[in-house]
Amino acid sequence: MESLSGMLGDWQKLSFAKRAEEKTKRLLNDPLVQKLRADHPEIDDRTLKISMNRLYQYVTEQRNCAQCPGLDKCPNDFEGHYTRLSVETINGNPYIHDQSVPCSKLLAKQSMDAIRSRIRSFYIDDRALTQGYSIDEIVDIDPERVEAVGSLLRYIRKTQAEGLQKEGLYLVGPFGTGKTFLMCFMLYQLAKSGKSGAIVYMPDFVEDLKSMIQEPHRLKETVELLKETDLLVFDDIGAENLNPWVRDHVMGTILNYRMNRKPTFFTSNHEPSELERHFSFTSKDGDDEFKGQRIMDRIRPFVEVIVVNGTNKRGKAGA
Repeated sequence: MESLSGMLGDWQKLSFAKRAEEKTKRLLNDPLVQKLRADHPEIDDRTLKISMNRLYQYVTEQRNCAQCPGLDKCPNDFEGHYTRLSVETINGNPYIHDQSVPCSKLLAKQSMDAIRSRIRSFYIDDRALTQGYSIDEIVDIDPERVEAVGSLLRYIRKTQAEGLQKEGLYLVGPFGTGKTFLMCFMLYQLAKSGKSGAIVYMPDFVEDLKSMIQEPHRLKETVELLKETDLLVFDDIGAENLNPWVRDHVMGTILNYRMNRKPTFFTSNHEPSELERHFSFTSKDGDDEFKGQRIMDRIRPFVEVIVVNGTNKRGKAGA
């Protein structure tokens, strides 16, 4: 007499075989597999049978992608990738090959990461560099600055068409009119064209420079980066607490190197003439008009001055 355990074993085997057969049937009738066969009529039943694992992976991941929950929650085996099948005939026999390829969301993220990696920010909120805005949005935020936006767009397009310019921009206007935001927008747009950039918030940068005196290696690295980057923005210049060393040996060195080589950009609440007076005075040496004029000779001839009008948007969404 057959044992109960033997009968159960036979039943389980039959049940498993039946489930496997049903699963295989569903897979072969799946629209994606049917399309693969229609596109490649050389595929025979034998080829399908030995490629069941590939077909299952392909169908499963394609379904996952059709209902994508987002890159950070990707359910596929290799995050941000899906299986692609190809068919090759060798010696008269068809073979199905699988390949893991990046999805459009991963490619977009990689492209975005590459753009962001080209821009260095010093003491600036990175969100200003990473949040995308259309031109219409920028103008709609404050129509009063439409003329300034137009000048900025012309500069961006000229650089995209001709390459780096020797002349930069000097954005001047009241507090909170979006000068920093417009510079970040420019850096982002030109980073998409492969340009590197850095933006430096001057009040914090100057204070940090003073501490770098004790770290000559870090100081040298910072100065070299700012000298060599394609696009350099000094943000809120004129608001810093200068000393002669920062003015003459750091700012002077950077500006002297970049003039006639690479464009430098500025945002300020001060007109250039007012900025010259700012550079002429330090808490240590008092007034020194020659030093102020000397550094302005490295700024004024190499920038187009753009007045940014508008209302104070500090603390509001966007800029």
